[in-house]
Amino acid sequence: MSSIILIRRAYNRSSSSILFRFQSLFIPNSHPQFSTSTVKPQNHASGFDLPSKNVSSSISNERLNFSYRRRLLLFSTQAAVEASTSDGLTVDGIVANQWTILDENESDWKSHASAIAQSICLIKKRLKWKELKVRLELLSFQLEKPDIWDDPVHAGKISREHGTLMGKMKEVNGLEQELLEHIDMIKLAREEDDVDLELESVKALLRMRQSLKEKELEALLAGEHDSCSCFIEVQAGAGGTESMDWAGMVMQMYKMWAQRRGYGVTVVDEMRGEIAGIKRATVRVDGEYAYGYAKAEVGAHRLVRISPFDSAKRRHTSFAAVAVTPILGDGSHHVQISESDLRIERYRSGGAGGQHANVTDSAVRITHIPTGITAACQNERSQHQNKASAMAVLQSRLDQREMVRQAQMNAQYTQSLTDNSWGNQIRSYVLHPYRMVKDLRTNFEVSDPDSVLEGEIDDFILSYLTESMDKENDQV
Repeated sequence: MSSIILIRRAYNRSSSSILFRFQSLFIPNSHPQFSTSTVKPQNHASGFDLPSKNVSSSISNERLNFSYRRRLLLFSTQAAVEASTSDGLTVDGIVANQWTILDENESDWKSHASAIAQSICLIKKRLKWKELKVRLELLSFQLEKPDIWDDPVHAGKISREHGTLMGKMKEVNGLEQELLEHIDMIKLAREEDDVDLELESVKALLRMRQSLKEKELEALLAGEHDSCSCFIEVQAGAGGTESMDWAGMVMQMYKMWAQRRGYGVTVVDEMRGEIAGIKRATVRVDGEYAYGYAKAEVGAHRLVRISPFDSAKRRHTSFAAVAVTPILGDGSHHVQISESDLRIERYRSGGAGGQHANVTDSAVRITHIPTGITAACQNERSQHQNKASAMAVLQSRLDQREMVRQAQMNAQYTQSLTDNSWGNQIRSYVLHPYRMVKDLRTNFEVSDPDSVLEGEIDDFILSYLTESMDKENDQV
């Protein structure tokens, strides 16, 4: 609830309440002792009208100066101005005070305020706040160039990034201001002995504290393409039927995970094993932050179990590789594909199919000749639809390859599908002789493999994203 609403509610209960004392901080010329005959608006660079020198002597210069400074603080759009309470308390100051953080069910406003302040600082850290401000200033400078729109595609990209960063900055600044305003309301309510207003403000702090947990999570997904949908590809490693069966289990795990999160899942391409499982498969996952979450799954996944395909009931180790690529929006592609660089092959679909499956050459495989990267689709009913889906997959893979090349890093996609063996696994799933799933990057583990294979992998994803972000920030 905004400060002005709280003030008005307080005023409705008592004419001598907070409104009388602080109305002038928010509403120009609203003090009862300011009359139209004594107040003369003066032009000022801030956009606010200062009272004239003829104001009643009962209003001290100190209070007028305080009112003006407070109003400037509340309404300033300058990033350099640090928000604070009426007595100068800032978010960093709250953190420095190290107020004890109690459980949420405790009605201690300092506890809630301290938890909120720490969450805001964590969000800033994850957003790389200083770098974000520098980048925003650079983008603003570029957008001010008179010839920026001579290249609409480039200008659109700059404009979108600027809008995204500006939105993040405004949101964090808004959180700081909201916290400090609630603290001001609590202090003022105590001065006025307004128990109801104090209780309402404490409840508002609690709601804010709870909502910031989601904001902390969103700050983990602040990468350029984290908000995009994605393709997830699973490929069986060496080991024949055993590995194909495991690859099928991994793909099913991701389908169930995506459905749990409310994402849309579409099978783009699938090559089934002769006996069980899949040799490889690609699914499209549509939803906000699908790529941001799924990128944590790139690498080799190792299974240890008693093989159901071994009559001697021996223990087997199998591998499946996972690759994830973002689906970029229109105008955001890093690679422009030329038709002359493509080799398009049409073949008969496999699988159980329907009326038209295995009858017409509707499946499509597209090869990008300069890079050798291929994409195929046989899931759609028509050749035209299969070609469009295969082109989308190919575009995504080429974009991923180019992003990695520009960053001078080893391609995650290529690495994850080639080093599909010991030494490159990111997670071990052990079903025998004990039961455990352990992420080898973070050492996070659970003792219930069944729940993991049914799609409950968010804890693994979040632990990896959190640790990766912390390590990256420590290196800066």
